Amino acid sequence: MSSVLAKLYAFLYLRGFRVWVSYRTQMALNVLSWVLPVFTYYFVGTSLGEHVTAITDPTSYTSFFVVGLAFQGYVSSSIVTISQRLRNEQLYGTLEYYVLSPLGVFGFLTYSAVWGFILNTLNAAVILAVGAGLGVSYSHANILGAIIIVLMLLASTFGVAMMSAALVMVTKQGNPIAFFFSTFTTLMSGTVFPVTALPYAVRLVSYALPLTWALDGLRLALLHTSTITQLTPYITIMGIFDLVTIPLGAAVYKLCYDYVRRKGTISQY
Repeated sequence: MSSVLAKLYAFLYLRGFRVWVSYRTQMALNVLSWVLPVFTYYFVGTSLGEHVTAITDPTSYTSFFVVGLAFQGYVSSSIVTISQRLRNEQLYGTLEYYVLSPLGVFGFLTYSAVWGFILNTLNAAVILAVGAGLGVSYSHANILGAIIIVLMLLASTFGVAMMSAALVMVTKQGNPIAFFFSTFTTLMSGTVFPVTALPYAVRLVSYALPLTWALDGLRLALLHTSTITQLTPYITIMGIFDLVTIPLGAAVYKLCYDYVRRKGTISQY
């Protein structure tokens, strides 16, 4: 137990928080990158008025995209952060030390993921707070239901992140998984507009993404008086995604890790 706490202290406080706050300009830019998109879509919705509100009924457009932006970052930023951490270790020439240490590369990724999730929790909190300032009401929120869905979203995200990090070990540069989830999930997962507005073929891809179902469930949990029973279909679907993505991520990670070890290219960049 003490060993786990020591590792959490090292990765969350020393390597995560202290490094993040030491670069104050970057920290300020991070916060601005969280806040500015909220105002961008807010003024888009204001200018289009009832034309936008009609497609998101019964939820106002501001409420709709605020929840979408808040939790889309759990997927895109977390996956990019974890794979980028592995990439940085390759560039610094320190990845071999993790291979030889008791922690191992898998342990390094796991603890790095915890910091990424905490940072994105702060991101989500800031966006939701800005949304409240713009008139979004969470007075009927089902906090327990929202927490359950978020935890299940985190689990599926970690499974995808393992696949993303595994590809970084092999490709060194160019990561199609991180690129897809950082770029296309905003478009395809109902982040800023309903997936029903997408062409049918694209909509099928959207329904294959855990974020799509998580956002629908989170909007019901945070913006409406939805009980756990009403959220059960979304919780069940997220559970299925978790059962698929976590074992698949672990299998892909082991496959790629064994491959680069056999080739002797684990630390090459």
